[in-house]
Amino acid sequence: MVGTRHLLASTVSVALPPQVRVFVRDWLSSNNVLLESPEGHVLIDSSHARHAPLTLALIAHALGEVPLARLVNTHCHSDHMGGNAAIKDRYRCPIALPTSEAKAIDDWDERTLLLAWTDQYAPRFAYDETIAPGDTRVWGGLAWRALAAPGHDMGALVFFNDEHRILVSGDALWENGYGIVMPREIDPRALPATRLTLEMLARLEARIVIPGHGEPFSDVGAALERAFARTAAFEADSLRVARHVLKVLLIFTLLDRRRLALAELPEYLARVGVYREFNALFFRCSPAELSERLVAELERTGAVKREAEWLVPGRGA
Repeated sequence: MVGTRHLLASTVSVALPPQVRVFVRDWLSSNNVLLESPEGHVLIDSSHARHAPLTLALIAHALGEVPLARLVNTHCHSDHMGGNAAIKDRYRCPIALPTSEAKAIDDWDERTLLLAWTDQYAPRFAYDETIAPGDTRVWGGLAWRALAAPGHDMGALVFFNDEHRILVSGDALWENGYGIVMPREIDPRALPATRLTLEMLARLEARIVIPGHGEPFSDVGAALERAFARTAAFEADSLRVARHVLKVLLIFTLLDRRRLALAELPEYLARVGVYREFNALFFRCSPAELSERLVAELERTGAVKREAEWLVPGRGA
């Protein structure tokens, strides 16, 4: 995790308007974007439930006793909405989320939200308003256009400020890739939507991207090139997509739990829905074989390591 001192300083390597503050988090928790204005301060994304105390501390350090006027979600996955309930409880502020995410939240659809199906969690919360693609909202004294960005999450939005050409991209674009995308056998819409989203983002000609994870960056063209290359590779090989999804999810669980017992990993993969379904569709091997495959691939990249009987995050996680 990024150090607390760095988080409290909100130091980023690109020049942003003074009212735009970014709390750079880690791969378990999404970044938080604080848009400050005398008319009311707005926070975009609330990070993971495990890190809710730190999220609240960051907000309090930035605002002091000043209230938070609104919490906005780019999309509704555990690492972006996990702090919603805690922030609502502390600040009593309205929560705004993408219109296309509303039904999944109303129903608390734990598969669509990638919660129980992937062994993730988030405290349930109530939202107060929705934001539709094409809406413009003024936050931090700046006008932000909401743009549909399906792919990683079919209901996701990104927010673009034309004046400064700043893109708050959520998990639609990172400096090196984007959030997991389901293979066509699971969701045939996801990869085509990802390509269309990247094409839309390229047309914006953004100057700065504030991603959901990682530092804000200005070499947007290079990031898009990498994202298009990844998309082409995924389009050519569903098995590659499936392996990527399971490895990312396993690392995410390790970042949350800090360790998993190696002896219990096959039973875990047999029990959790996404691993069980992907194995039946793509790998067709025993849970023990799948466990060894995933761990071996992750070890080679330094993302995980074995410590005695435990699997723990590596330096590359």
